[in-house]
Order: sequence, then C-alpha cells, then structure tokens
Amino acid sequence: QVQLVESGGGLVQPGGSLRLSCVTSRGIFSIYAMGWYRQAPGNQRELVARITIRGNTQFADSVKGRFTISRDNAKNTVYLQMNSLKPEDTAVYYCNAAAGADNYWGQGTQVTVSS
Repeated sequence: QVQLVESGGGLVQPGGSLRLSCVTSRGIFSIYAMGWYRQAPGNQRELVARITIRGNTQFADSVKGRFTISRDNAKNTVYLQMNSLKPEDTAVYYCNAAAGADNYWGQGTQVTVSS
C-alpha cells in the first residue's frame, strides 16, 4: 500500500514561513511526479506546486514568488517551503504522487495563517 506521510503544518502569523515535508517509499518517489494541493473550507482542492522526477516545477499563480518545491531523492522526500504567508493560504495541504492514471494522496496537514 502506498503511503505518503506529511508533516510541518501549523499556525503562523501573516508574513511568516512554514516548510511542509512529505516522505514516501523509494519505489514511488523514483517514478512519480510529486505535488502539493490544498483545500480550504467550501473550496475545491487546488494544485499549489508540482515537481517532476526531472525537477521541472509548476506553481499556482497565487503562490509564485512565495513558495518553492524541492525533492530530496536520497530521503524520498518532497518539501514545500512557504514564505510570506497570507491568511488566504489557510487550508489543509495534501501531498500527491501521480504517474499516468495512478494518483495517491497523503492524509493532509493543516496550515493556518492568522494573527
């Protein structure tokens, strides 16, 4: 069974930073593109950032210039560094692994941006 384990969420003030981590098995990490999605109450789940196995990245317009995504192949881990956080970034953040028709999700981690 594929497992994606997220960590790093929490409460942060506007303008602050958080780093999310997602670790999975080597078999998944070596062949799947990895991404972060988020879902706020009443909203659909949306793509935040994505990174392919070759390191190509994609970001939602709302986070460009503030968030970065990276992957550590030795640790089978993908990171989402979130800077200059805004209240509208508040959501549950989900790690995703995707390849073709295969799609796997983590359990989600809450990020709350509030003063």
